[in-house]
Parts: sequence; C-alpha cells; structure tokens
Amino acid sequence: MDKCDMYIVDDVCYAGMMKTGIKINNAKPLQGRMMLIEFSTGEKRLFDTTILKGSAFAPLEEEEVFNNPQIFHGFINWKNGEIDVSPEKVYSDSVAYNEYDS
Repeated sequence: MDKCDMYIVDDVCYAGMMKTGIKINNAKPLQGRMMLIEFSTGEKRLFDTTILKGSAFAPLEEEEVFNNPQIFHGFINWKNGEIDVSPEKVYSDSVAYNEYDS
C-alpha cells in the first residue's frame, strides 16, 4: 500500500507533500475557469478554479473578474486582493502540465 503524506495549513488538511516557499510567478486564464499557473519552481500546472467554493469566490464566475488575475507576493488574487488563493493551495489542487511541440 502506498503511503500518503498529509499536511495542515490554516486548519485545512491537504494530501500530498507540502511545497514550502513556493510562489506563483504567472497565471493565465483559460476557458472553463481553468488557469495555467507557473510556479517559482519552474513547474507549470493546471488549476481548476471551480473547486473554490463559497461566497468569497462567487465573483470568479464573472468572466471579467476571472480573466484579470494579479500576482502579489507570490499569491494569485483578483479584484485588487479581495479574492486570493495561496500558492500552496493552488499547487496541491492542480495537475502537472506538459507542453508538447506541435
């Protein structure tokens, strides 16, 4: 049986290995509320923002809001910081992205 590592940040339990000190360098909005995220590790990963639940994230359903992310101190945010998500959360809930030459 494979061992699954767990960690807790702000009373939220996450599965996997925590990437401490990781930052978001770039975030590109894609269709379907997906984002292509580039991390300080050089990795690119796909993040589905529809997993972000609650009234705080409801404005992301508006295309104009979603399509205008900002990066501030390695965090992704929208609406001048009214909505933000930690890089650790984005990393743990994203999947690896591989670019292929076409």
